[in-house]
Amino acid sequence: MKLSSALFLASIATASAFAPSPVNPRTASSLNVVLNKVTGQSPLDPSVIDKYDKLSFPDGKILAEYVWVDAEGNTRSKTRTLTPDKAEAVENLPKWNFDGSSTGQAPGDDSEVILRPCAIYKDPFRPRADGLANILVMCDTWTPSGEALETNSRAYAVKTFEGHEDEVVWFGMEQEFTLFNLDERTPLGWPQGGMPSRPQGPYYCSVGPENSFGRHVTDALYKACLYAGLEISGTNGEVMPGQQEYQVGPCVGIDAGDQLMMSRYILQRVCEDFQVYCTLHPKPIVEGDWNGAGMHTNVSTKAMREDGGIEVIKTAIYKLGAKHSEHIAMYGTGNELRLTGKFETASMDEFTFGVANRGASVRIGRDTEADGKGYFEDRRPSSNCDPYLVSGKIMDTIMEDVDVPVITPLNKDEA
Repeated sequence: MKLSSALFLASIATASAFAPSPVNPRTASSLNVVLNKVTGQSPLDPSVIDKYDKLSFPDGKILAEYVWVDAEGNTRSKTRTLTPDKAEAVENLPKWNFDGSSTGQAPGDDSEVILRPCAIYKDPFRPRADGLANILVMCDTWTPSGEALETNSRAYAVKTFEGHEDEVVWFGMEQEFTLFNLDERTPLGWPQGGMPSRPQGPYYCSVGPENSFGRHVTDALYKACLYAGLEISGTNGEVMPGQQEYQVGPCVGIDAGDQLMMSRYILQRVCEDFQVYCTLHPKPIVEGDWNGAGMHTNVSTKAMREDGGIEVIKTAIYKLGAKHSEHIAMYGTGNELRLTGKFETASMDEFTFGVANRGASVRIGRDTEADGKGYFEDRRPSSNCDPYLVSGKIMDTIMEDVDVPVITPLNKDEA
């Protein structure tokens, strides 16, 4: 008979109300074990794990971890055994399926969802020394009849890139995240139930045990992403203690969404190992003067990188401004808590741009201004945004052949 954890704990609580007041050590110990398992804090013996990690993989077989995005924008995965030739090209990989009723992506009476492989990466969690590689497979989701699920935002993004291959559009995405203890209330480096003794300032790109919290997690993520073959280009500690950032890119077109989403999967797997809770919420701490978390998105088309590209960049920015509300609607949930005009953000109620201005909706870098070509940075996407929706919406907007009004920069002397 199956008994859910909640019901099990409820039954324990009910029974304890009628139990004698003295604590039975054996009962208390058993209860602690249950609570530890429920909260994800059950201890893992490294020597036991190592015993199984040392087992060799059989010849002619690899493990493929199929990864997809669920109805809430989180990653899910499951594993299958394949022959090595299947991993030579994504076209060789078989489709698979899962129970969509358990992920909010299908009804129970017709629950099969098809996983279609889209990109292959090396699996950093199952390394092997025999010259083969276990793999991670980024997939999107379809109905058995061949229709993209409503939650399949990758299919939307693919359509926006179609016909614009000559633009060779680059995306560089800056993923911020916040690390908490497993209570999901206390960020790393914060006192339990309280606030840091110092305001933000000393924590950004910091060193020292009093300033930097979570470096080992970010370093592990960095190495795992490099091993996987992702274009991770850097990391840094962020402004709020416990907040970190990594950058993915430049990647061309749809590859940016694939790599960013796979990096999020790897991040969560790394946090499993370190037993820390990671949130992508754009404003996990609303009390006090603390920065939120975003996913600043850097964009550059071929025309923007050529001589005179600065004018192409400005025209693209004007188009973004004309559709500001549409972009905000697709740039993540909870963003209204972050885009307030404070803490290095622009107000979500108004579109602005400027040179080197981190208080603007869109920023042009000093190097781009000086060179007359380069890229722009859309600072509006939240840390929990969908990278497929963000990259697709930006592409759709800047490729439109429309006349839009010129927007005066915030720092008109420099722009």
